[in-house]
Amino acid sequence: MTSLVQHITIDCADAYKLAGFWAEVLGSPVSDDDAPGDPEALVEAPGAALLFVTVPESKSTKNRVHLDVRPEDRTRDEEVERLLALGATLVADHRKPDGRGWATLADPEGNEFCVECGARERAALTGARLPVTADDVTLAVRLAADTLATSPMDDWRVPAGTLEWDCWETVEHLSDDLFAYAVQLGGRRPPQDREVPYRYAPAREGGPGNSVFADPEAGTSGLLQTLESSGALLTAMVRTTPADVRSHHVFGLSDPEGFAAMGVVETLVHTYDVAAGLSLSWAPPRDLCDRVLARLFPDAPDDEDRWTVLLWCTGRADLPGRDRVTSWKWHGAPLDDR
Repeated sequence: MTSLVQHITIDCADAYKLAGFWAEVLGSPVSDDDAPGDPEALVEAPGAALLFVTVPESKSTKNRVHLDVRPEDRTRDEEVERLLALGATLVADHRKPDGRGWATLADPEGNEFCVECGARERAALTGARLPVTADDVTLAVRLAADTLATSPMDDWRVPAGTLEWDCWETVEHLSDDLFAYAVQLGGRRPPQDREVPYRYAPAREGGPGNSVFADPEAGTSGLLQTLESSGALLTAMVRTTPADVRSHHVFGLSDPEGFAAMGVVETLVHTYDVAAGLSLSWAPPRDLCDRVLARLFPDAPDDEDRWTVLLWCTGRADLPGRDRVTSWKWHGAPLDDR
């Protein structure tokens, strides 16, 4: 048996006030159970909740443990300026002219922490591939569900683009894909040579073989709820499964990042199919397409329009000067394992 970290606990003079600063830093709320003057306050940040506890002693020396933070949607230097505006102070500047390094700041009570480059900025500096993450799964599924929810059509039993399935069962199939990828990572010993043995069967002859089916009585809103729920399962498994875990896929053993990328591709291209059937516009973010192309289709053309390249790789679009793809598969194995 092992232990898990419940909180990172920080002694301070004013728990609620300092928790408010860190809530702004992390974009996470202070617990609804806490109020000004309380002896404790909790910031419920994903992955590492911070518990602030009021103590009578003042801080007297450098902390032996500190937090390293990295921005998700801005540069390191932009984040440093934002945090300084929130009330942090600059303790030491270890940033280098080439963009590497970090800045050491202190929060309003003097607790040191460091600001590093985010994954996107680090990849740009080093020329490395930006990984596909659990957050990418969440983004893809939410964009898909939000787009499909705008359809004014009540009947989703119309063909999904060029597929032999209708729009309803294509969304069911997508929900099932996300569920299936999640459960491949779920066991203590993920299967190496087969799928987790759920029963898969089509609802009709020629339909997709699924384990997940939506209740028709719930309507299209219920159908989209199954999509978001299956996406959340995959997000959770990708976020919590160690990177060295391998599990079976029909195209070969894959890792959590690989299953995340597969889930994103399934979401993007099947939403394209359904959007065509429902006469909706659908164009996912370029950078999301680029990340999954780099992970699953490393030999894909480098054309600027990454969404069209992804559609070409999956047999759904033409690219100038190239034959249309009629048979395809992705490379699910981790890049270092190939």
